[in-house]
Amino acid sequence: MATESPPSSLAYRTTGSTLLHPISDLLGIPLDQVNFVACQLLALLAAFWFRIYLSPEKASSSVRHAFAAIFGIYFVIFCFGWYSIHLFVLVLICYGILTTASTHNIHRYSFVVSMGYLTLCHISRIYIFHYGILTTDFSGPLMIMTQKITTLAFQIHDGLGRKTEDLTPEQLRLAIKIRPSFLEYISYLLNFLSVIAGPCSSYKDYVAFIEGRHIHMKLLEMNWKQKGYSSLPNPSPTGAVIHKLCITLVSLLFFLTLTKAYPVTFLVDDWFVNQASFLSRLCYLYVVMQASKPKYYFAWTLADAVNNAAGYGFSGIDKNGNFCWNLLSNLNIWKIEMRTTCRQYFLSSEALKAAYDVVTWALTQLAVSYTVAPFVMLAVEPAITLYKSLYFHLHIISLLIILILPIKPQAKRQSQTLNSFHNKKKT
Repeated sequence: MATESPPSSLAYRTTGSTLLHPISDLLGIPLDQVNFVACQLLALLAAFWFRIYLSPEKASSSVRHAFAAIFGIYFVIFCFGWYSIHLFVLVLICYGILTTASTHNIHRYSFVVSMGYLTLCHISRIYIFHYGILTTDFSGPLMIMTQKITTLAFQIHDGLGRKTEDLTPEQLRLAIKIRPSFLEYISYLLNFLSVIAGPCSSYKDYVAFIEGRHIHMKLLEMNWKQKGYSSLPNPSPTGAVIHKLCITLVSLLFFLTLTKAYPVTFLVDDWFVNQASFLSRLCYLYVVMQASKPKYYFAWTLADAVNNAAGYGFSGIDKNGNFCWNLLSNLNIWKIEMRTTCRQYFLSSEALKAAYDVVTWALTQLAVSYTVAPFVMLAVEPAITLYKSLYFHLHIISLLIILILPIKPQAKRQSQTLNSFHNKKKT
């Protein structure tokens, strides 16, 4: 199912730097993707240099903050060109909120402004500038930044606007008692370790890393003294970095083979939409979504390698995959509803139960592929065209599930969800 190569004007379109255009031509890979990989590889080298020559023992926190922020700003401009203005505008607006808003409202204002700005950028990107399938999306870093801004605002609210007894242990651990300076703020949001591909970390963990306290903090959480350590160990990141780089190479290999062999653009090809059977469309959708994964595994794992090289991998940062999984939370709820309502009728025999498990697994895989297709395409018209060719079947089925299945009390549903989660962990 091969398609024609995209026009040169589209395949190599970018608002970022054109310095690496010869490499893009040589490899046949869109220039914006080449820029992205180049920045991440440069970030990997910078991370080693940062850990060795700008360690907390050799450089002040201000120097480390400044270096991380300056390199991050350069990477954003290199990758996105004038689109990077959106990130800088959001940073400045939200810092103004941070310094002027009351502690009781700072989280609300920050959330509304950052999410509102992100929404406007999505709309403008889709309807005005109209690019998507074949380009790197600047709204990816903007989403990571929105996560950081809102997380920081809520943690400041917890630290300055709420009573200690009202906080959970995790909220208490992450609560911020002093508002960050401008340098600390831009370093946290724009540092070269995470500005392009994440992941999102908490402000306290990031500052502890800059100040050289992050390993100590983690070892204290692990009760390192009780495990026989007489002095504070200093684990080397080399093994973790090599492991991550091996994963990125495998992901890159799959990307250059599977992703190229099963292009997402074929999902909106005229023949596919108008002549292929419904079952063929579903099967190819599943194959394309699986083939698209190595690109994201490559980006996220390389970002993890960068953080590990800088010595930041020991701070317990969250994975970007969690953000994507949260987008599918409603699908998971519907799956649980189906399980609690229907599964009991298929437990009378092992064969019937096995058939139920196989069918529901296959349906879940197809449903996930159907749901995430717009996040791969990053454009409205192709997504609508795809859903039309599939008759919006999952939208309709989801609505019917909500309307037809019996509604259980919220407390009972949560209890069943937790029981299901614990049973799954045991198995």
